[in-house]
Amino acid sequence: MISIKVIVGLGNPGKEYNFTRHNVGFYILDKYLGNVKWKEFNSALIYETNISGEKVLFVKPTTYMNNSGEAIKYILKYYKLYIDDLMVIQDDIALSLGKYRIKYESSDGGHNGIKSIINNLGTNKFLRLKIGLAKEKEIDTISYVLGKLTKKELNQIDLDSPQYFDIINKFINEGLDKVLNM
Repeated sequence: MISIKVIVGLGNPGKEYNFTRHNVGFYILDKYLGNVKWKEFNSALIYETNISGEKVLFVKPTTYMNNSGEAIKYILKYYKLYIDDLMVIQDDIALSLGKYRIKYESSDGGHNGIKSIINNLGTNKFLRLKIGLAKEKEIDTISYVLGKLTKKELNQIDLDSPQYFDIINKFINEGLDKVLNM
């Protein structure tokens, strides 16, 4: 097994899902990386690079949210990677807007993308960066997460992005244990 950091942003493929709440993982990767050329790889878009001497693989599953685990399992197996080198960035409607939570060895919390990852990997022992998109309105969950981010939500996420980027950088440069001890 080799050590490559794998950072997965969760979302749904297709322009109709751009800027939806469920695609905040894709959005954070795009903001972090800027304008890069993603390449198709099995059931994901990937971008491979070196950051501070560390090999890093950024991943956007193209399986749709509810099957994200299939793409991640394939990539980990194909590259022969350790699960401790995996970070997943997801939306969380139970957290206040823009707030974040770092989780490890945690339940899916009703998030179908995370449920798929746990089921496919056979474990919940992986790092997650949860981005808050609190559901303030009385609207059903599916409509809410598939709804477009409001200007206020986008502005808050953009404002808080440096915090998320610091976590990503700490994971790349110092590993899982350092992130868990933040």
